[in-house]
Order: sequence, then structure tokens, then C-alpha cells
Amino acid sequence: MELTKEAAQQELAALRTQLNGWRTAYYTKDAPVATDAEYDKQYQRLLAIEQQFPELVTPDSPTQQVGDTVLPEFTKVPHEQPMLSMGDVFSLEELAGFDERLRKTVDEDFDYNVELKIDGLSLSLVYVDGQLQQASTRGNGRIGEDVTKNVRTIKDVPQQLTRPLTLEVRGECYMPKAAFAKLNAQREADGLETFANPRNAAAGSLRQLDPHVTKQRELATFIYTLMDPAQFNVSTQDEAIRFMADLGFATNPSSERLGELSEIDAYIERYTGQREQLSYGIDGIVLKVNSLPLQAQLGATVKVPRWEIAYKFPPDEQETVVRNIEWTIGRTGVVTPTAVMDTVQLAGTQVSRATLHNPDYIAAKDIRIGDTVLLHKAGDIIPEISRVLLDKRPADSVPYPIVTKCPSCGAELVHIEDEVALRCINPQCPAQIQEQLTHFASRPAMNIDGLGPKIIAQLQEKGLVHDVADLYSLTAEDLAQLDKFKEKSIANLLQAIDNSRHNSVERLLTGLGIRHVGAKAATVLAENFGSLGALAKADEESIAAVDGVGPIIAKALVQYFAMPNTQELLQQFTTAGVNMDYTTATPAAPSDSFFAGKTIVITGKFADYSRPELSARLQALGAKVTGSVSKKTDLLVAGADAGSKLSKATTLGVTVMSADELAAKLNEN
Repeated sequence: MELTKEAAQQELAALRTQLNGWRTAYYTKDAPVATDAEYDKQYQRLLAIEQQFPELVTPDSPTQQVGDTVLPEFTKVPHEQPMLSMGDVFSLEELAGFDERLRKTVDEDFDYNVELKIDGLSLSLVYVDGQLQQASTRGNGRIGEDVTKNVRTIKDVPQQLTRPLTLEVRGECYMPKAAFAKLNAQREADGLETFANPRNAAAGSLRQLDPHVTKQRELATFIYTLMDPAQFNVSTQDEAIRFMADLGFATNPSSERLGELSEIDAYIERYTGQREQLSYGIDGIVLKVNSLPLQAQLGATVKVPRWEIAYKFPPDEQETVVRNIEWTIGRTGVVTPTAVMDTVQLAGTQVSRATLHNPDYIAAKDIRIGDTVLLHKAGDIIPEISRVLLDKRPADSVPYPIVTKCPSCGAELVHIEDEVALRCINPQCPAQIQEQLTHFASRPAMNIDGLGPKIIAQLQEKGLVHDVADLYSLTAEDLAQLDKFKEKSIANLLQAIDNSRHNSVERLLTGLGIRHVGAKAATVLAENFGSLGALAKADEESIAAVDGVGPIIAKALVQYFAMPNTQELLQQFTTAGVNMDYTTATPAAPSDSFFAGKTIVITGKFADYSRPELSARLQALGAKVTGSVSKKTDLLVAGADAGSKLSKATTLGVTVMSADELAAKLNEN
């Protein structure tokens, strides 16, 4: 670089200000304002200038920092050994350069442990006599945040090890892709800011002041570092992973011991191709010198170990043009904008639409009709506009005008306090009612077979239903007005509606679509209060005291039942003969069942069952069904397209049962 020292000082100051701002947004606020690729590009520029002018390096430079500040709401936890960051390379040539430098430094031959780079946040777990004592975040590398209460809600973190050992392990806390998509969909429906990617969703969920919220977020972990391994006679990284798996920790089965660069290149190519199919996000692979004594010999800089490196996947971004912005209404009235674009191939799929979340998002990125934009998949899942290419913006471009009226009913849209979304609050809005009716009739709710969105739209068009209670006053004459509805179709739908009157009340509670109240919460509430009437009369304190509920759900319920419209709706249900009591009883499991007392994990697809149905049937036969494979797992039931759980079960020696073997055993019972 042809830079004078004065020019270098000026550019370094600007880069540090920009990068430190981005770091604060990413680490402290869990709300990134720049893509990983943008950050990496500017960071590499900063690093290059500092290498040319080492005398200009300052303590506040991002190259000298790990993580970010510890939030004041959490108890501080000092790390006996610093939790460092990791060096990055961005090409196979740079990776080969790292290997070459290392081999010149070390006199002995060595190999690597190669593993996937999980898109999460670092976590430390301390056990005393086999019991979980403390969990903490990385924080600034020297001091982290105590998140023990929250980590105790994560299913795959063992509360007790298989051996009464005192130790510390470290790894990654992450949010699976399915949980991330579900969380963002719920937040968008509630009018809240969505998370930018699974990593920030995981960080925001782990750093909660309410453990009930963390529990609902379905976090998971992969543990990969054993501290002070010599005391356990562990001398290599691959031995450490097996040792930790034996203790009950969740470890990633993808790690391999490799020596040649050609093998490492093949590993990268394989997982680049499989990246979309993984149930969790990855942003690269990690090379670690496999020998732990050699790791100790190589040591670390102030920020990164010298014995490991991260190869970062190149960003998959495609250029496309925004042709339109459409607005849709959810069942809670939230109005969501979606960009309609020229179709492009992105990370293996055809993409032509991307959510724009809310008006603030459109304004912040200044997205306009006709703009050429870069598109990527946030967390390998959700199509997202990275940025507008301003040099390709049409000369006659004007800022996009945000809608002020509901596109369905024409009512004025409003901003509710603490929400970023626009919301239609007209209770008679047709789009909202259609979404509410569809949710009410869905399988997790009232399970009215045959009542889908198209039929509901017809019922609305003909003025036959105006809310969910109207379903119970439909007659054969009403249904005869619908297209292609003959005698058998009419009889079937009326029977399905009548059957739903007798559901246990947790289905009705789910179907009401109360904010934050899903099927799991509805079941817990029904079990505890016994009836909808009792729940409707309960105060916030008594509802929040129910295990697994908490203050957020409690407040939403009290607000919902206080509305006059709700009281009228409940009276309509009573008049229609809809059951308001908890009638679901768990039958005693047969003691002679093959599955009784077994801890079972289900993976893959099954022709005869959905996963929830299969789980319920196995539980009825006395099994304990869990979500992750460990040494405590007695049986893995593997359907078609079984993935990493099958690999882990094989590694741990867990018995695997095929779909055919399962069918035979179920028939026996």
C-alpha cells in the first residue's frame, strides 16, 4: 500500500470508529448493522495498514479486542484462562499459507482436527463433582456474563455428567435453523424487531433476564474444548471430543482428523455442498492442531491462538432488481412488506421474494422500486437484501412511500408503543379474520379437517362467517352455496366442525391465537387451570407462577381476557356447546411395552407418521422422547434422509431402529 504515515493515521481512525460501532451492534446489542462480508473486508483493510505501520496500533483497535463489553445486568465472571477469538482466512491459498507457516515453525510432523465453524456464540461451562456449577459467555475474553440460569433451560446441556468430575469445557451455543425461522415468524407477527441471523438470535436469547424466554427459544450447543486436558490423560483434540461426548455433552459428529491439505480441501468442498441441508448455520470450517501439547507449545497472541485458523466461506450474494413491494396482513394485524424481485439462483434455490420486515427496515436501507440490490441468505435460511447498489440506481428514483392504510380494509395503520411494525387494529379487517380462521381450524388448534384457506375465503365472501364462533352456526344450506360443495363434502365438513366442539380446551386456547401462547403453553395452562373460565379469571401473578409460562405470556393472557370482545366470544362458544374444560388425560403406559422406560430420539422422515404423531405414540408406550443424541440415549429411530443424529448415534454406539423395525414393534404393542 502506498500510504503516508499521516494518511494511514487518518484511515485507521475512521476504520476503528466504523468497526467498533459495528462490533458494539453485533456483540453487545445482538443487532448487526453490517454483513459479515462487509465487516471482514474492512477488518482486513485495518489489519493490513496496521501491519505496515505497527507503531500506529492502539489498544482500542478491533485487532486487539475479543468480543465486547459485559452487559451491566449480568454478574461478571472472570475467566481463569482467556476465551480468545480466532484468526480468519478467506481462500484455500491463504489456508495453505497458514499450514506452511506452521510447519516451518514446528520441528515435528502433525495433523489437524477439522470441524465445522458453528454460527453461534462462545460458552463456558464449569462442573463441580459432575454437577453444572456455572455457565458464562465469552464477554471481552477476560470477563464474561453469568448465564447459568438460562443455560439450565437448554435441553442438550447436561445438568449432571456421567462421571463426578470437576472440569471446565467450552463450546458454541447456537439456534437451529428451524427454531430461528419460527422465532422470527412469531416476532414479526407480534410486531417486534426480527433477529438478523441465528447467531444474534442465539445471543439475544441466551442473554435474557427471564429464563422462561430462553427456554422457549430452543437453543442448542456443540462443545469442543476441554480445559486442562492433561489431568484426564487426554492428549489430542479428537480424544477430547470423544471424552466430552462420553460425559454427556453434545459434540458435533462432523469433526475429522486430517493431515494433508488435499483432504482438508475435500472436507471444505463436501460441507460447502451440504451446508444448506444442515439443521444449523455454519460460516466456515476450523483447523486445530490435533496435538494438545503442541497447541500449548505454540501458544497465542493477545487475541488469537497460533494453532488454529478459521476458513470463512465466501458470501453467496446475487445481484437482482426490486420490481415491487407488496404488503400482507397477519392474523394479529401486523402489516409486513415483501420485496418482489427478478428471480435469481441463491444458495441452491430460486429466489424472487425477500421480507423487508417493517417500514424502519426499508428506510434504513433506503430500498426503492427499481433499485439493483445484493441478495444473500441470512443464516443460510432467509433471503435478505444486503445493500442497495447506489451506482446502479435509476436517475428518476424516488424514496419508497410507506403505506398508511391497510391494503385489505383501508383502515388507518398505527404504530403501537415499543413495536417497529405497522398494525391494522380494525377487528373486522377481512385479511386478519381469514388468517385467524385458518389458524383456528389448523391441526395444532381445533383440527377442523377440510376447512382450509380457500374454503374460508369463500365463507367470508358470501358473508357466512365473521369470526371463529360463526363456524359453529353453519348449516348445510350455508355450505351448499360454496363452489363444488356437494352432499358428501357438506356432511364431512359439518361433522368435522361438530367433532371440534369436544376437543380438550388446550386446542381452543391455541386456536384463539393469543400473542405468545402456542400449543405447548396452551397445554401447560390447561393442565394447571383446568378450564378456560378459570384461566380467564386468573391474575398475572398466578399465571406467571406456572412452570414454563412466565410474565410475558401472563400479561398477554390477562390483556386478552379483559377485552369485551373476548367475553362475548367465550359466551358464543358456550352457547354453541364448545368444550371449555381440560379433558386430556395421559393413560398409564403399559409396563410390558418394548419402549417403556427407554430414552428415544427420532430423526428423518416417516411415511406413516408425522414426527409429533410418532413422538406421542412412543410416549404413550412409556418412552421418553428427547431431541438430541447422547450416551444416555437408548434408541435412535431413523427414518428416510436421517442426518447428523444418525452419525452421532453410530459414533456413540447407540442402537438404531429403522422405520420397518419400528412398524413391527408398534404392531406388537
